[in-house]
Amino acid sequence: MSEPLAGRVIAVAEARELDVFAALLERRGALVQRYPLVRIIDAPDPAPVLAFVGTAADGGLDDLILLTGEGLRRMMGCIDRQQPSLRAGFLSALAQMRKITRGPKPARALRELGLNSDLPAAVPTTQGVIETLRAFDLHRRRVGVQLYGAEPNVALIDFLTGAGAVVATVAPYLYADGASESAVLELLERMAGGQIDAIAFTSKAQVERLFRAAPAERVRAALAETNVAAVGPVVSETLAFYGVAVNAMPDSAWFMKPLTASLSELLAGSSSQPMGDIEL
Repeated sequence: MSEPLAGRVIAVAEARELDVFAALLERRGALVQRYPLVRIIDAPDPAPVLAFVGTAADGGLDDLILLTGEGLRRMMGCIDRQQPSLRAGFLSALAQMRKITRGPKPARALRELGLNSDLPAAVPTTQGVIETLRAFDLHRRRVGVQLYGAEPNVALIDFLTGAGAVVATVAPYLYADGASESAVLELLERMAGGQIDAIAFTSKAQVERLFRAAPAERVRAALAETNVAAVGPVVSETLAFYGVAVNAMPDSAWFMKPLTASLSELLAGSSSQPMGDIEL
């Protein structure tokens, strides 16, 4: 079929690249319902971000762990708005330190600055970062960690400190609610009523937002009536934590185009009923 998603109703939880994702789906015939569950905002106080950048620019870090591409871009934006004089020193220091990336997005953000990841995690999750770093001596290494939103990432920090590293963290952005409460409840009702063929999640924050909107049993029941797509392992692990089966996820290259292809493969020629769990 030239339009494998023809007539399929797909709910999209993405916000930042909502129109891009919607266009990818619509070109394949999907009827896209926009429910941007979260939005990304700069850290309300730039001072801690600038302090972290200043430490790095002064040679105070041996390693930098980038968990998201958004984090590096937000740091650069904070520098440009608040203290442009830090930019050259930070980029020079960034080129010298070991850069550890969780997945392709932070690696892409580095390339935008003319830099490369020195140590990509084999699996793009926190546990993947930990397993990748186990092979290295971290004793007395000064390690900076760019956090995922405001999540403290206790597992990663505990691993680093337990390995003898001196850890500094930075949270250059936060997640805020996107769609209104009434819109999220409407989404749950439509899924529960079988009016949505699939819902696509592109970040764990979107999943967490949905589960804050109503009792977990109600959210799980609604999701059980539709096909659930996850952009990659971090999102699928979050869904699994909440007891939700994932029906579609790219095998690799965890971006929106592969996610669109996975949805097309799942839904083309199938019934609108959920297809059951996939093996991850």
